[in-house]
Amino acid sequence: MTTKRPSFTDQEALDFHSKPTPGKISMAPTKPMGTQRDLSLAYSPGVAIPVLAIAEDIDKAYDYTSKGNMVAVISNGTAILGLGNLGHMASKPVMEGKSVLFKRFADIDSIDVEVNTTDAEDFIRTVRNIGDTWGGINLEDIGSPDCFIIESRLREELDIPVFHDDQHGTAIIAAAGIINACHITGRELKDLKVAVSGAGAAGLSVAGLIRHLGVKAENILMCDSTGVVYEGRTDKMDQFKSAFAVKTSKRTLAEAVEGADCLLGLSAKGAVSKAMVKSMAKNPIIFAMANPDPEITPEEIKSVRDDAIIATGRSDYPNQVNNVLGFPYIFRGALDVRARSINEEMKVAAARALAELAREDVPDEVAAAYHGARPSFGRDYIIPTPFDPRLISFIPPFVAQAAMDTGVARKPIADMDTYRASLAQRADPAAAFIQGVQARARDVQRRIVFAEGEEPAVVRAAFSFKNQGLGHPILIGREAQVERTMEQMGVPAGTLEIINARLSDNNPVYTDFLYARLQRDGYLKRDVQRLVNQDRNIFGCCMLKNGDADGMVTGVTRNYDVALSDSRLVLDTLPGQALIGMSMVINRGRTVFIADTSVTELPQGEDLANIALEAAAAVRAMGFVPRVAFLSYSTFGNPMGERGEKVREAVCILDEMGDVDFEYEGDMNADIALNPSHSLLYPFSRLKGPANVLVMPAIHAASISTKLLESMSRATVIGPMLLGLEKPVQIASLGATVGDIVNLATIAAYDVDRVHPDKA
Repeated sequence: MTTKRPSFTDQEALDFHSKPTPGKISMAPTKPMGTQRDLSLAYSPGVAIPVLAIAEDIDKAYDYTSKGNMVAVISNGTAILGLGNLGHMASKPVMEGKSVLFKRFADIDSIDVEVNTTDAEDFIRTVRNIGDTWGGINLEDIGSPDCFIIESRLREELDIPVFHDDQHGTAIIAAAGIINACHITGRELKDLKVAVSGAGAAGLSVAGLIRHLGVKAENILMCDSTGVVYEGRTDKMDQFKSAFAVKTSKRTLAEAVEGADCLLGLSAKGAVSKAMVKSMAKNPIIFAMANPDPEITPEEIKSVRDDAIIATGRSDYPNQVNNVLGFPYIFRGALDVRARSINEEMKVAAARALAELAREDVPDEVAAAYHGARPSFGRDYIIPTPFDPRLISFIPPFVAQAAMDTGVARKPIADMDTYRASLAQRADPAAAFIQGVQARARDVQRRIVFAEGEEPAVVRAAFSFKNQGLGHPILIGREAQVERTMEQMGVPAGTLEIINARLSDNNPVYTDFLYARLQRDGYLKRDVQRLVNQDRNIFGCCMLKNGDADGMVTGVTRNYDVALSDSRLVLDTLPGQALIGMSMVINRGRTVFIADTSVTELPQGEDLANIALEAAAAVRAMGFVPRVAFLSYSTFGNPMGERGEKVREAVCILDEMGDVDFEYEGDMNADIALNPSHSLLYPFSRLKGPANVLVMPAIHAASISTKLLESMSRATVIGPMLLGLEKPVQIASLGATVGDIVNLATIAAYDVDRVHPDKA
């Protein structure tokens, strides 16, 4: 096989690591450092107080320093990736990369340490003497057999988790895949016959873990470059290989593979032949995990077997055994209970959790990673993808529970549901809001219309909405077409309610109602009948109006304005309220709401005042204390202009009302409104803190700013949420993802306009 070239050049890789700043990591303080008082608290004399507390009780370091969320990635560079012993400093780009992955996937702070020694005792001494600095240590790219000696000794001598990822990371992910492969092929682990090609760190660790899972020791044939590791062999043996020596007459890898159910490759390119694969048992499980080129390629396997389940270490083939699925989440669980070690039970828990997650229906983020092809549990999807956003909240609780059950946890977790919710917030800053909305949706169990019920994304969203217990979905569409789509999407027949608008028993009732509403607006009855029959937005809104459903989501196949116009033919605006679109923007711990993002193009002063009132009420209903800023290109009249005057007029209208129950201010530039210290420059400002509700002077400003934030920063944008209609309707953007549709359906079920006590 010719190695596939990556999608970048060597120079691009060098530029990535050197520009605009060398390296991939930096440090950011978690406390303010802007004043002399801040510096005094951070260093001398304020730092003396926690120093004395830790001197009295060393475990207080977890409370007063970053130790509890800090992992060191340590190497001496003796086995760098597939490149060999290139020295400790050559390993630094890899170790920095590992630190980045800890932060990206599990929100764990990490620093790399490169140790300039190839002597195991010297390495152990160095790490032991500095080990208490961190909450855990990830050993990386250390040659065999030193890696076994180093890890074993450090685990004994340090009171924190020490984990050699090259051994255990691969083992945990591979074990998860084996669990699922056995599930698919109807095998029991206790009966599995396994041949292992490669008796290095990863090979020995995989064999050890699957043995712990239930594979019998006598059924594992370990092979190195000399051949099978058997009882009585003396050539090229050590204590680590000896632990896997078995009684057998087989002496070569080819003999070990013959009749085997499973082949685990952790050796080198070309180590496995087609003849070996052909000699395996029915439905063979073949994990060829050598990098960058596997022991045998999937194409070669498929040329002689059509019944094999195949995994590799490559991202360009299905079932990638990728360590990033393991180490971030294992350390996350271990750190969160302040574990003293990572034991076998914790590794097994991680493997079982990964196997279980692979059987779940995958979200859109996973489909995007597969270039739009949505995988489902089966021969080509037995291991989750690293892009699955559920990993952070799914895996660590299993690890933490195992640590608690085996007595290595210093700080047990009392409430696992709360812990899972906190983990989800680490990965997605919008998670806390979405979880609150979902909790109410589950409580009220609304009937939500999915207007474009024949669309694949809508069908999947409705199925997900139901499976999550968020309410009762109703698909509008032709039964036969919807059912075909359900079959294509893997949605079980009969699980979703389908209503055909043309054939509905309620069609005459809806037609009479709508004709009475529109007859003086130029509509004939046959025009109305056509709308009810053919326009699913019209039909869905009629369902809401007549109490046959509680909310609706639409917009996947039509422009926002069209869907909104359809809805307004049937539904009125709530009395005394403005009809607005409001987007929620979450970025780096700050949440702001932007209005109006989708309804009124050039609002007048009264419109802006009403937008502020509606937005503030909705924000309060969602659990936030609203602080409203009327944004403009001017700040308090400088410079003056037509749009700025409209903004100032809106502020005057609120002033005259006199009973406004939220802080508001304007006209203001965005940077002033969001600056928590803006009152130093403008002491007359009525905002006691940074604004969190931004009322835009025009719809184009709102839309542009929201989309810029979403596209150019790490901001998460939810919405726009449509507020002010008499019944909850949410309009998705064209081509919205399943996740977007589910979120908007959940917001429709949450029904922001009616959560507020003044409107209940």
